[in-house]
Amino acid sequence: MERLWRHYAVDVSLPFRLRGAGFLRRRAAPLSEHGEEVRDGLLKALYASPASLLAGAISGGSLSAVLAWQAATLPMTIIACLVVMIGFSRSVSSYYFQRALAHRDKPARPIWGLAYELGAWFYAALLGLQSLATLVLTHDAKLHVLAVGMVASYAGGISGRNAGRVPVAVGQTCFSLLPTALGLILAGGLGYVILSILCFLMIFAMAEITRSTHRIVLDAHQGKYEKSQLALKFERLAHYDSLTGVENRMAMQRRLRDLFDSRAVDDAPMAVLWMDLDRFKEINDTLGHIVGDQLLCAVAERLKIVVGSRGHVARFGGDEFVLICPNADRDDARLIASDIMRAVEGAMEIGSHQLTVTASMGIAVAPEDGQGGDELLQHADLALYRSKHAGRNRFTTFDWSMRAEQDRTYELETGLRAALANDELHLHYQPIFDSATGRIAMCEALMRWNHPVHGPISPGEFIPIAESTALIEPITHWAVRKACHDAMEWPDDVRLAVNISPALLKADGLPRSVISALLASGLAARRLELEVTESIFLDDDRRTHLILNELRRIGLRLALDDFGTGYSSLGSLRTHEFDTIKVDQSFMRDVADNPRNRVIAQSVAQLARALYVETVAEGIETEEQLRYAQDAGFTNLQGFILSRPIPQDRLLALMGDRQTVPAAAATLIQARRVA
Repeated sequence: MERLWRHYAVDVSLPFRLRGAGFLRRRAAPLSEHGEEVRDGLLKALYASPASLLAGAISGGSLSAVLAWQAATLPMTIIACLVVMIGFSRSVSSYYFQRALAHRDKPARPIWGLAYELGAWFYAALLGLQSLATLVLTHDAKLHVLAVGMVASYAGGISGRNAGRVPVAVGQTCFSLLPTALGLILAGGLGYVILSILCFLMIFAMAEITRSTHRIVLDAHQGKYEKSQLALKFERLAHYDSLTGVENRMAMQRRLRDLFDSRAVDDAPMAVLWMDLDRFKEINDTLGHIVGDQLLCAVAERLKIVVGSRGHVARFGGDEFVLICPNADRDDARLIASDIMRAVEGAMEIGSHQLTVTASMGIAVAPEDGQGGDELLQHADLALYRSKHAGRNRFTTFDWSMRAEQDRTYELETGLRAALANDELHLHYQPIFDSATGRIAMCEALMRWNHPVHGPISPGEFIPIAESTALIEPITHWAVRKACHDAMEWPDDVRLAVNISPALLKADGLPRSVISALLASGLAARRLELEVTESIFLDDDRRTHLILNELRRIGLRLALDDFGTGYSSLGSLRTHEFDTIKVDQSFMRDVADNPRNRVIAQSVAQLARALYVETVAEGIETEEQLRYAQDAGFTNLQGFILSRPIPQDRLLALMGDRQTVPAAAATLIQARRVA
């Protein structure tokens, strides 16, 4: 039996185990192994149906009044009056509870449970006493049947009505049936004794029914509670970042939209600051993601402290945070950004590591920089992009020129896709001349694009767009196929040079694409020279080395372009084999006035001769530069003074004209021959 009572939300035994005042104190402060929400649900279930209590009060009061009227005794009349009074008061209290307390979010006070229990027990005890009095004080069998039937039906009804509180139901059963069983014994007779035994056994049957029903009710409330907790958890996950605890992207966007909608005036200022940790990926790669996650949590805590009541912090994703600062104008936003930069720059102790990080930030302020949340976020992101490309560890305020640049970039990206699909791109070729003979040694293929609206677009503008949007791969494959096809119309001793983007060396398709272009055109592999820059070696994971070796195995020539501008020029020559070195035009631009550049250029030419590697002096634009490049020993020359990039038809005409350099340069070459 003791286990039965532990299912009940209030720690108490049957009425005959009550212990005076200590019992009342325990009733006023219930203990339970279940959650407060479940206990509150069970309590509210007692008051859930005022109509059923009213029906019970009417039926019980009516039957008790009938018994008292038929018996015409004072004790039964008093009992009947008390039954009516308590039954009515319980109905009123249930109605008041439903109207005033049941729909509030906060839990009901425990005193309501105690009041219900005491009322239920007193009511059941009065019915039991009325039955006992009827059996003892009267000798009318009809009244006996009416009294016992009243109590039995009441005991059966409460097992379901009050199953949410097991001791309430069991107590009511005991208070009503025990006096009835006693009255049946006192009334005498075999039938009465047998009925008394059945009433006594009915207590245990009703207790078991109540316990089973209670388990069902408890499971239902527990399930409802768990569902509500799960809903709260999902709601929190939907609005807060699970790692840092600050608002997430969706909640931030909703807050920004609500703040715009609730502004008193349209010109009220509001600032959005978009922050990104500098080189966070390096921390993740070197120290691990656990340290990276701890760093993000530490940064989020500092942001909350620094921003305080001035705004709201949200994690946009990865290592990006967005801060929304209502009523902050441009000066306020700069001040907040300065405070954040100083706070983030401070050393952070993450586990056993002492980390110092910096941040880049973009600022956009309404209404100058945008009239809506999405527009303001977009402009803050553009300002952040400018901060990162300006060197990081700084904040930048949005201006509308950034939007104009973005719009042009998007327009060019869209146009570039259409140009590739509609075969609107074309190639020009810039001849590279042999410094000794003056004949064309090779031609470099250069991409050209004539935009239908903006006219000719510089490769320096649209090639970076192609590299950032994955268009560079199909564009390069097209260029290689087209250039190989055109080169088949050149003399056999003229080579073709094609620039290869570093992005292509990270993919697997370059060797297959080159082989396919050679097979389709019939061009010999020895006539194709692929130019790569030193930037491909900055993130070399041996993949680049393998691809370059694979290209060399099929007979292609490799040229190192823009030599001297990278981070490890000599290291590149040590670890990789090249057939040609192209010295960057910056070394040839001021050889007349800068002796250091003259020495460097001459040293490169001598180094190349020692390695049996050809050289190309790029950017030859004056006769003086041409003369110096010849004197320094460069094997090939390239520049505007010799020839600008020209289309295929003009190139074929130039090659047909004995493949010589223009007249301005021919004199110099001839002079060198004579010397």
